[in-house]
Amino acid sequence: MSQSRNRYEKARIIGARALQVAYGAPVLVDTEQTQPILIAAEEYDAGVLPFTVRRGEQ
Repeated sequence: MSQSRNRYEKARIIGARALQVAYGAPVLVDTEQTQPILIAAEEYDAGVLPFTVRRGEQ
């Protein structure tokens, strides 16, 4: 991960990804988990999520 994310950004990313998984998006890691939120957390920890966080005007 190239930039540090705060806990709110992490929660938003994992929540958005869990919703995608719940609606049938392909899972990006090999996992034994069945709950979308746990799958999304594993994906986040593996660093495979293609989310970008934009903070304010730069």
